[in-house]
Amino acid sequence: MPRPWATVAEADAWIVPDWPAPATVRALVTTRAGGVSRGAHAHCNLADHVGDDPAAVAANRDRLAAALAGAGPILWLRQVHGSAVASAAAAAPGTSADAAWCDRPGPVCAVLTADCLPVLLCDRDGTRVAAAHAGWRGLAGGVLEATVAALGVAPERLLAWFGPAIGPAAYEVDATVRDAFVVPDPASAAAFVATRPGHWQADLYQLARRRLARLGLTAVHGGGLCTASAADRFYSYRRDGVTGRMASLVWLTGADAG
Repeated sequence: MPRPWATVAEADAWIVPDWPAPATVRALVTTRAGGVSRGAHAHCNLADHVGDDPAAVAANRDRLAAALAGAGPILWLRQVHGSAVASAAAAAPGTSADAAWCDRPGPVCAVLTADCLPVLLCDRDGTRVAAAHAGWRGLAGGVLEATVAALGVAPERLLAWFGPAIGPAAYEVDATVRDAFVVPDPASAAAFVATRPGHWQADLYQLARRRLARLGLTAVHGGGLCTASAADRFYSYRRDGVTGRMASLVWLTGADAG
């Protein structure tokens, strides 16, 4: 696994997914440590649409790319809370999509989050990978279903890993959000806990697990890291408003990679 830039402990700079992915699959999630951004975006903001100094964002992206020794270019998407899936090997930077997939070594699939749920996927043979940005709109709109379809592998042959997202204790939603799930799928009501009239705590992890399970993908790992409750480690839009974004990345290496 590549090592992070100097002066930042590996445990602080990024998270390595704890999933049984094949050796040809590499993945990581950045934290807010290790970059050069300042103020509300400190320190490793990787998003160029949140009001940060463009030079700082470019430096952070360059540092990350340099640390991914042996990987190809990172596909930075323009995320729109939709369900479009782009090919990391063919799409141009800035393509409007909320997921990326790849079936050859090199290109890096990446999504940016600061409360929404990042979902990484790979097949059990280590030949295909994907990354999806799954906030409530994307989940309700079918981004995970579209990503699984783009991989072209039977869902039972896939593994998934959930990265840091806002936890249910910190995520209160209204009827608009709840209805987006419960009206088409009444059993999704189990992912919502009533708080006050017309409001519920929503469990993004549970909603995502259910949608994947309905496809036949039950090998799901990760989850449980709440962005809103760890201000020193994670960006959180719900907590801070003006803030940066972390990146969740996955890519393929050569068959002989160690």
